[in-house]
Amino acid sequence: MSKQKLGMQTICTHVGEIKDEQFKGAISPIYLSTSYEFDSVDIKRYPRYFNTPNQEHLSKKIAALEQAETAMIFGSGMAAISTMFLAFLKHGDHIVVQNTLYGGTSNFIREEFPKYGIEFTFTNSYNVSDFEAALQPNTKVIHIETPSNPLLTITDIRAIASLAKSKGIISTIDNTFASPINQNPITLGIDIVMHSATKYLGGHSDILAGAIACSQEHMDCIWNVAKNLGGSLSDFTVWMLERSMKTLGLRVKAQTKNAKKLAKFLEANPNVAHVYYPGLKSHPQRKLAKSQMKDFGAMLSFELVEGIDAMAFQKQLHLIKSSMSLAGVESTMLLPSETSHALLTQEQRDAVGISNRLIRFSVGIENFKDLKNDIEQAITKTKIASFAQA
Repeated sequence: MSKQKLGMQTICTHVGEIKDEQFKGAISPIYLSTSYEFDSVDIKRYPRYFNTPNQEHLSKKIAALEQAETAMIFGSGMAAISTMFLAFLKHGDHIVVQNTLYGGTSNFIREEFPKYGIEFTFTNSYNVSDFEAALQPNTKVIHIETPSNPLLTITDIRAIASLAKSKGIISTIDNTFASPINQNPITLGIDIVMHSATKYLGGHSDILAGAIACSQEHMDCIWNVAKNLGGSLSDFTVWMLERSMKTLGLRVKAQTKNAKKLAKFLEANPNVAHVYYPGLKSHPQRKLAKSQMKDFGAMLSFELVEGIDAMAFQKQLHLIKSSMSLAGVESTMLLPSETSHALLTQEQRDAVGISNRLIRFSVGIENFKDLKNDIEQAITKTKIASFAQA
């Protein structure tokens, strides 16, 4: 059966699995060898060439999920995105980058690109007009992230893809927050999609990986750089990632359902000053999000009212973990100013609207009522402690 005709859950479960021809096991075997035959073979396999049996087959699953010609997996999300950038940018080239995106990506661009003589411009906002205004004769890449980390801004994917194509520029996107379950940018015209596979693709907070999906033509360019940088993934981790992705659709749907309820609960809570979630009617880009996403995702951010300390609140949580990273089956919260965007200066964070009171909430698969109760008790205890100190 053609993979294009398969449903999302079936792709998650079956596409890219390796058949155990020897023992007829139900799951993919692991090939841990780092040395393969080189004579009289069609493919010379080597882990750093991203083509061991487990690497090759898992890439097929990711490509099918993103409706791309091909895909490749990396040792981390940053290995994926840095390789992608360096594959299409050289000394004297220019890239236009969305201003609201993952702090690690911003830091890589600001610290490393000057060493390579690569020019860059961060837009003033997520509006397409800002991207167009930032274009230069030497612009080679436009990079976006939508929904963005951590403010959940929405960028018009179709418009960005159209702008890039009209100028002969490559368009790239970080699709981590949405996951392939909620958004497929290639079907909207984007050239290259990347993921921190550590997040939703892994989903259990025990895997570090990255992924890229695109056309074979673009992947050939990426592979030529990737094999030299060496950001490949161990086959045991590849096997774990394939196992985790079998439940990707189920996990993301459950997390998204919880996030919708929690966003509405937080917005109605008098102790919460603001909620950032594209599924809320109050979100200024809800209509745009609905037009390009299958659903609104499981990430949200919020700010407590003044007088309730954000860090003290997180210390009072019992069920929700105050923890770095995101997208595990367990719910977590963190302060972007102290974690994901800590490498940016206070001025840089202020410029994109990331306050020290902003809390990023990665919603898990727990029962909604339990998560709601945990937030309520943490707010109550934090307020009591604050009044006692006053």
